[in-house]
Amino acid sequence: MRIHLHAIGCRLNTAEIDSLARQFIALGHSIVPAGSDADIVIFNSCAVTSSAGSESRKIIRKLRRANPYATLVITGCYAEIDIQIARDVGADMLVGTQYKDDIPQILTESGLLHDCDHIATDIAYSSSSSGRTRAFLKVQDGCENKCTFCVVTIARGAGRSKKLAQVVQEINDLVGFGYCEVVLCGVHLGAYGHDIGVNVSLEDLVLSVLKETDVKRLRLSSLEPWDLTPDFFKLWEDSRLLPHLHLPLQSGSNRTLRRMGRRNTSNSFKNLLEAARMTIPNLSVTTDVIVGFPGETDTDFIESYEFIDSMKFAGLHIFPYSGRPGTAASKMSEQISVDIIRKRSRLMHEINKKHQSQFISSFVGRELDVLWESCKSDNDLVCWSGLTSNYLRAYAYSDSDNSLRNVITKTKMMETFRGGLLGHV
Repeated sequence: MRIHLHAIGCRLNTAEIDSLARQFIALGHSIVPAGSDADIVIFNSCAVTSSAGSESRKIIRKLRRANPYATLVITGCYAEIDIQIARDVGADMLVGTQYKDDIPQILTESGLLHDCDHIATDIAYSSSSSGRTRAFLKVQDGCENKCTFCVVTIARGAGRSKKLAQVVQEINDLVGFGYCEVVLCGVHLGAYGHDIGVNVSLEDLVLSVLKETDVKRLRLSSLEPWDLTPDFFKLWEDSRLLPHLHLPLQSGSNRTLRRMGRRNTSNSFKNLLEAARMTIPNLSVTTDVIVGFPGETDTDFIESYEFIDSMKFAGLHIFPYSGRPGTAASKMSEQISVDIIRKRSRLMHEINKKHQSQFISSFVGRELDVLWESCKSDNDLVCWSGLTSNYLRAYAYSDSDNSLRNVITKTKMMETFRGGLLGHV
């Protein structure tokens, strides 16, 4: 059968879609791109913000119009939060977040996924067949933090970890499929192993992957700052572990952090960041920031603004606060007006633009490893695009059609270019 897969939102959603693709291919089915006739369409939705929920609704309608006769399956956080609305806008089946890995089995048992005569002997959803050079691998799901703004805890449930040996095997499979980079993903990645019942941690997992696989590049997705100690950064003595950390801060105001239910202070975050930067060369640190949290006074915002400015992040993900159903913050008094939220958001974006530009410029004249992903024609030349080890967008021109796709090269960065760096291979 022909199956189209679509995801929005976090890297975890992408990892889950990639996993489903490998399962369907192993059963002998075909993964088809957007615009192709599909028998089954699966959408991994997002509801982390009100705008993500709105975008999910638009995509469901679009997928239904494009595939009127296909079975439309909606999973992900939106399918948990807005069940009736998801049905009303076109979903044939809703699958809860805790069961999304079982979608092939659910579809088979419901009679919607028919057996194939051909069972794939090569189950590779490879870099060549998927169009990707990086594989996103879910190793953990669910979260037991009580952040007052977060609906993901409600949507995804309690924390659950994949067995360490299974992760190692899956990475070895991905390496065999041709992937150069694997990104370990989880809702609460730093809590990996806490539910397994033995003394297993994220540090143990990383060490095992580096020791027992030949993966060329290993990247970690978002990590909560309270899950880490300075000793954790010793893992980066192995250069295959890439120098990029995404550490969600959410606010630089301690008063706001307490009301958010966050388990760190601005000072503890600062100390952790300093330790990471001292230990890991060329480190890129990005973060999440919420503006306009209920009760955020002008004083709170100024404190947050000044702290974030001082941290000189390589990039900010800025979220104007939006109340999500079932969260404690949505019931708080002193909700902030839209106009004030927009003003504060603009100021944060100015910080982001300044420090992002400064960080990128600091690598002009330096040599970085780049994993090349794709290319486009630019007059008579070919412009390649890829990612540096520290998660900067890199470009390089070529006058030949020699493919750099899925190749890692040491690249001299010549100048800033299109929000990234132009290099010479």
